[in-house]
Amino acid sequence: MATQELALMAHLMRRAGFGATREELEQRVAKGYEATVEELLNPEGQPALNRYELLRYHPWLWKPGTLPGMGSAEWLWYMVNTKRPLEEKMTLFWHQVFATGVSKVDHYHEISNMINMLREKGMGNYKDLLIELSKNPAMIYWLDNCENHA
Repeated sequence: MATQELALMAHLMRRAGFGATREELEQRVAKGYEATVEELLNPEGQPALNRYELLRYHPWLWKPGTLPGMGSAEWLWYMVNTKRPLEEKMTLFWHQVFATGVSKVDHYHEISNMINMLREKGMGNYKDLLIELSKNPAMIYWLDNCENHA
């Protein structure tokens, strides 16, 4: 396997995701660069992660009072284990652009729903993303829309 091809694929996976193991890189090089880019841009072909698999092996994340920790651990688990790395990277990007947080939105469930919405809409039409974001309870609360009378 050519070192240059492997280096190019490693660069792509760092930029479009969170890196890859040597084995994953070799598999992607065997597929080809263009096929890998298409796979990254069209993640629907890859299986989504099952949240309950995380809870099965880490049930302590579900205990009351651990919601902020659960959120961080859950999302990090998604980033590490996903077969859709660009989708997760875009979710992180949009979360940084349209930030909400547990510091104000006390219910992690709403933050989790927002992250899932960003995951679903983040690689699609920007207008659709903004429409969904404007209806999201975490964003509404974050922006004080319930108290805004302007």
